[in-house]
Amino acid sequence: MTEHQLREQECQIARYRRLEREVTDPLAACLLHGIVEDLEAELRKERPEWHGPRD
Repeated sequence: MTEHQLREQECQIARYRRLEREVTDPLAACLLHGIVEDLEAELRKERPEWHGPRD
């Protein structure tokens, strides 16, 4: 992945995290959480030092 693609992926993770916090349907929240986990795992393969946002 290029540096630009990695930054885009980080932005995408942030958007899905925000949606996960805002959604009221438990199933939707669960699905969004799974998406976030998959995207973070993919990003960690490319950037092992990345640990995600500090909430």
